[in-house]
Amino acid sequence: VSNRLAVVGSLFLASLTVAPIVIINLTGVREAYLGGTALLIVVGVAIETANQLEAQLVIRHYQGFMRT
Repeated sequence: VSNRLAVVGSLFLASLTVAPIVIINLTGVREAYLGGTALLIVVGVAIETANQLEAQLVIRHYQGFMRT
């Protein structure tokens, strides 16, 4: 299972690295270059932000053991 997960993860990271190069070659737009590392950071921050917002919503609706 670990080997399969490593292969899938490495293929995903490789696709993130190659995707901007392929997009630039297909569209010809070179001014809006976004590297694979920057894309990975942006996705990670977006996921973490969504998780924190969900946690805050859960905390807001938590009543606790004793109702006042």
